[in-house]
Amino acid sequence: MFIPVTSIPPANLGRVLEELGTTLLEVVCGDVGRVDALGGIVIHDPLDEPELPRNALVMGVGLHDPADIARVVTRLGHHGAAALVVRAPVVADERLVAAARASGVVVLAFARGASWTHLGGMLRTLTAENGGFHDADAPASGRAGSGDLFAVANAIAALLDAPVTIEDRNSRLLAFSSRQEDVDPSRVQTILGRQVPEHYTRILEERGVFQAIYRSDRPVFVDSLPVADDSREPAELPRAAIAVRAGDEILGTIWVVAPEPLDEVRSQALHEASKLVAMHMVSQRADADMERRLRAELLATALESGPGALEATRRLGLEDEPATVLALTVVDPDTGHSLPARLATERKRLTDAFAMHLSAVHPRATTALIGDVAYGILPLPPGRQDRAAGRQRRQEGRLARSGQDAGERASGIAAQFLARVGSCLRPLIGVGPLATDSSDLARSRAGADRALRVLRSGAVAGQRVARLDDVHVEALLLELADRVPRGDLPSGAVARIVAYDRKCQTSLVETLRSWLDAFGDVAVASAAMFVHPNTFRYRLRRAAEVGGIDLNDPGARLSAMIQLRLMSLRPAPDD
Repeated sequence: MFIPVTSIPPANLGRVLEELGTTLLEVVCGDVGRVDALGGIVIHDPLDEPELPRNALVMGVGLHDPADIARVVTRLGHHGAAALVVRAPVVADERLVAAARASGVVVLAFARGASWTHLGGMLRTLTAENGGFHDADAPASGRAGSGDLFAVANAIAALLDAPVTIEDRNSRLLAFSSRQEDVDPSRVQTILGRQVPEHYTRILEERGVFQAIYRSDRPVFVDSLPVADDSREPAELPRAAIAVRAGDEILGTIWVVAPEPLDEVRSQALHEASKLVAMHMVSQRADADMERRLRAELLATALESGPGALEATRRLGLEDEPATVLALTVVDPDTGHSLPARLATERKRLTDAFAMHLSAVHPRATTALIGDVAYGILPLPPGRQDRAAGRQRRQEGRLARSGQDAGERASGIAAQFLARVGSCLRPLIGVGPLATDSSDLARSRAGADRALRVLRSGAVAGQRVARLDDVHVEALLLELADRVPRGDLPSGAVARIVAYDRKCQTSLVETLRSWLDAFGDVAVASAAMFVHPNTFRYRLRRAAEVGGIDLNDPGARLSAMIQLRLMSLRPAPDD
């Protein structure tokens, strides 16, 4: 039973585990990084062995014995399969580990209670998706949407003849069935607010209801809550609740209005229904991740300003209008370097908060995480008065001022975000110049990247938001430092002064730097170094003698100043 994969490039095992790991799949043995791409999904049939595509992922339905699994792994290795999925628990004995190592086939364990059918559907979706270009309006094939979860709630309600709600771990309402009108006030408030009322949740926590639900794999009866004597509200109706699990992870709960504990038949029906709800919730989570990837691909295409930029901006819901690109990243406040992969969760959290902040500023703003940088496209259309005066502005050459105003607005928006967001790390935002239309977004992104690089380098101490216009000199120096070979810095007169300082333990380089920074004002420069002006003059003459530099020559001063600035960005190599 071979299910072909037609999209390219195919997904790899790492991505499958990223999507389904910790909830549905875990690695038993084998090297996950060995396979670059999956060639298809195959169901193992011991009686009619199918033809396997290269790098197939095989679902080993019915395989339990470690010896049988080891034999199948060896056989799959001869056919070039990538992985075998078997039902958990799996004992990774010596024979199985040796077979996986010799064959190159990865053995994965599939969580108990989950459906093979749903696993096959999600695997097909992942391998057919392939990170390619999608239509933003098209539904994700093979995935369960929120509408399906409402249908499941109605099906459970019909099966149990009682109103049903499905909630996540934070008591947020995900779906509900019909017949909710005359239940009780808390259920009505839950449906209207899409969240269980806080006082109701607090009472359940105090009574240990959630702990009882999470400890049991069967429905738990929750008696009606007490009502205040002076309350005119009707009494809360009792409920039956069950946890929704994917493996060992609690995804949420199902709540059924029930005047008495469920009998064995209805309890078993709700237990089976919770497995179906779990698969839908896992699918929805995968949908959200797929949507993020799609948005990142469209945003990357729009920021390239290539042939597909206009179509990408349309699919992102943007118009061909003036906009500014903002680039957000987070760095370790101790080292200043980019965050390691283990802290990617913080980048995702800040990206989501950044997207919400920009969308509150402009409904068509869009944000996505590309690599370790979250890029936001913020439309900044001119006001009505500005549009009416647009022609006159162009005639008067005032478009630059309009771009400056837009940059200031974008910087203010970025600063407001950083003031509100909490993070144990150090978020930084670079603001690009105004792009007049979609074809100019690449220039705005380049500007945001250059400004962000300056912030990362620490060249502007203490600053967390920067426009390229404000740090243009620092950006140019960083780019110049990239072009100067490491052995060529310092050179000439500056190199001789540096060598003399190292040999004689003097501070002639610092003296020359202070004098250049003070534009030759000895009084200011000597005060900066906390020395007497006469002492400073002597050191400056000594620096000119050692380096053989003519301080009256503008070219010599410029060369020395540039080298000293580059040295502060990139320390000279040791002798």
